[in-house]
Formats: sequence, C-alpha cells, structure tokens
Amino acid sequence: MTTPSTGIRRPAPTAGRLRGRLHALWHTMVGAVGLIMGLLPHVLHHIGLLAGTALVAGSGGTALFGALGLLASIPMLVRLYRRFGSWVAPALGLLIFAAMFSLSAFVIGPAISGTGGDVTPGPVPTPGHTSEHTGGH
Repeated sequence: MTTPSTGIRRPAPTAGRLRGRLHALWHTMVGAVGLIMGLLPHVLHHIGLLAGTALVAGSGGTALFGALGLLASIPMLVRLYRRFGSWVAPALGLLIFAAMFSLSAFVIGPAISGTGGDVTPGPVPTPGHTSEHTGGH
C-alpha cells in the first residue's frame, strides 16, 4: 500500500493489527456504556416528571441504579476472575464499586440536591392560623 503524498510503501494491515483495532473499539464502547451508566442516576431526573420523581426519588431509585450498576459490572468481574484465576480480584472490584456507589448516593447526591442532614426547615404554619386569617375577610 503506497501513500499518495509521500510515495512511501506501508505494509497492508495484518490480522493482528485489525484485531487490535477491534479490541480498542470494543473497549471504547464498553467505556462509553460505563460512562452512561455512571451518569444516568445524576441526569435522569431531567427527563421528565415520571422519570424524575417516580423512578429515581429516594431509596427506590438508589436501589434500582445500584442493581443496574451491579448488573453492568458483571462482565468486568468475570474478566477479572479469568485474568487472576481467583475470586479476590472480583471481590475487590465489588468492594470498590460499593464504595464509589455509596459515596455517590449518600454523600455527593444529597450535597448536590441540598437534602443533607444540615438543612434547616422553613417556617411551619401553625394549626388554625390559616382559617383564623381567612375567616375575617
């Protein structure tokens, strides 16, 4: 194969180079899916009323996305087991996943949404105050 601009003859792509490119493409796609799965809990509330409040609100949404994240990590855990021949590496992977998910769900999420424990409540109406106020009008 000759390049037109330089006239230098380059070797044709071999099966090994083609396999390497396919391997790189596969890892790029897997990384993109991982990125989407990681961002999904944080941006899904922007989609609409149903997805924003009914699906991801509270502990139900946290459990749903924790399960989806665990499901999405199964191929990686299988590869770790095959590579190291032991359950230690997949167990460490699960431990890291649980730590990062917990950090996201219980620290970063409440800090972003303002639902942490240090939020002071607003004024609470006293019972009967509204009826007394509107009764004279």
